[in-house]
Amino acid sequence: MLNCYKITQLCSNRTVFLRIVPLRKYVQKISPREAAVAQTVASDVRPSERADPSIAISVACSFKPSSFVVDEPRVPVIGTPVLNPDDVISQGNSNSLSNQVVKEMIWQPTPSTDKTRRIKHYLMLSKIRLTSLVVITSMAGYAVAPASFDPTTFLMCSVGTGLLSGAANSINQFFEVPFDAQMSRTKNRVLVKGFLTPLHAVGFATVAGISGISLLYYGCNGLTAALGATNLVLYTLIYTPMKRYSILNTWVGSVVGAIPPMMGWAACAGDLGPGAWILAGLLYAWQFPHFNALSWNLRPDYSRAGYRMMAVTDPALCRRVALRYTAIITGLSLAAPYFDVTNHWFALETLPLNGYFTYLAWKFYQNSDSGSSRKLFRFSLLHLPLLMILFLVNKKRWIFTENKPTEAILKHDVLSAVSGNSDKSSIVSEILPPILSKQKL
Repeated sequence: MLNCYKITQLCSNRTVFLRIVPLRKYVQKISPREAAVAQTVASDVRPSERADPSIAISVACSFKPSSFVVDEPRVPVIGTPVLNPDDVISQGNSNSLSNQVVKEMIWQPTPSTDKTRRIKHYLMLSKIRLTSLVVITSMAGYAVAPASFDPTTFLMCSVGTGLLSGAANSINQFFEVPFDAQMSRTKNRVLVKGFLTPLHAVGFATVAGISGISLLYYGCNGLTAALGATNLVLYTLIYTPMKRYSILNTWVGSVVGAIPPMMGWAACAGDLGPGAWILAGLLYAWQFPHFNALSWNLRPDYSRAGYRMMAVTDPALCRRVALRYTAIITGLSLAAPYFDVTNHWFALETLPLNGYFTYLAWKFYQNSDSGSSRKLFRFSLLHLPLLMILFLVNKKRWIFTENKPTEAILKHDVLSAVSGNSDKSSIVSEILPPILSKQKL
């Protein structure tokens, strides 16, 4: 419906009484320039100066023109005038807009990027909140690994993981601009609004991706870099397009969320032991109640954009899966001590936390309403950090120094000693003589 701006009074001091009313009988077609003038005047009205509708109609009828039809704002065309309130100058005591003098100005396009806010736009492009959560999970994986803490490796792992996450999110937004524009949750993203161009997004993703993999490879190890590269491919080339074709995208996305803690573990320990898989399993299972509860209240948006989500195509399955994986989280927490990853206190301390999480998932399964889904989603944001803290506090092995050799280093030195290379057997030379002397005694 067209917006009918009813100008009821225009004085020399530019004080007006304006009421926006969709009244067809007062509509009078005008030229685009007069419409622009009406828009300019309307933008300068204070809320306290709006008149009563009945008074506005009676007063407006005594002036000509009495009303203006102004279409919705459109993208200006080069060469059209730009009207500013300061450019509308009253002549004499005339109250008619037809006597206004409009200063002609040449329209110039607004740059798509603002240099003073470009850093903020790049942070929004990388989804800084989601990236921060990914980095925190990788840091948790590093912290719970049964190996010594190296600040340099820890920093390289965190920065590299963050760069890869930012690159993946940038490529994701690059592909989904037409669909993001149709969703109220994503319509204000930087590429949709034009704050950054697609070329900026691709360039940022390329630099961040290469830098992230390089930091993980040279600052940590090849296994960590391989996991990061795999996660980047999974998110951008498999998960992103799959969202429009199959509900299996949620399972692929959960794998993407489970890899960062494995990257942290691999950066610290150099391998993927049972603890890495337990931690990844917890993160994998946590994705389902978290995302299914989130997507439940976004079903109109996902449906409008054409995304095939469980909440849209099979709501009953969405609720069942959320409940099922909260139970799996409880089972993995109970199994962690038996794989020699945590002590037995971890299983006991996580029971209330996981029990309440399962209870909220059960209420969501039963009620299938926005209230229960919102409670489940909010608690999931609290559940994950608490679970990671308990995992860290109850980890099985704490190693604070570099003096205790790991099994891999010990094996390497033993082989070096057998081969006769004494330069690489310093640890064995310190450990074996006391052992042999005790055996002789």
